[in-house]
Order: sequence, then structure tokens, then C-alpha cells
Amino acid sequence: MTESGCACGGTCGCGGNHASTEQVYLSKEEYIARLEQYLADLKTEIAAVEEELSQLRQPA
Repeated sequence: MTESGCACGGTCGCGGNHASTEQVYLSKEEYIARLEQYLADLKTEIAAVEEELSQLRQPA
């Protein structure tokens, strides 16, 4: 750990205050909803990358 006491070295923007950060506990339903949204975001990102690759592979 760094002098600030933060294992991240201060790169996460916490200012070295991980210990004083209040923990958030999600219900099972909230966790599922977050994971579903994350999955949707990932699928959107994958589609964008596939489109970019498709455009780059086209002959000039």
C-alpha cells in the first residue's frame, strides 16, 4: 500500500479514502438489474467494435 493507505495508489480517485467509503449492499433483484444493464452495455460495445472492424476491412 502507498503512504496514503490506499492499495490503488490513488489512481481510482478515492483520495486514499477506501476505508471511509460506505459499503453499498444490493438486493438480489438490484444486482440482477445491474448485471443485465452491464450485459446490454457490453453488447452495444461489441456491436460498435464489430462495425469498426467491418469498415476497416473494406477495400479502400
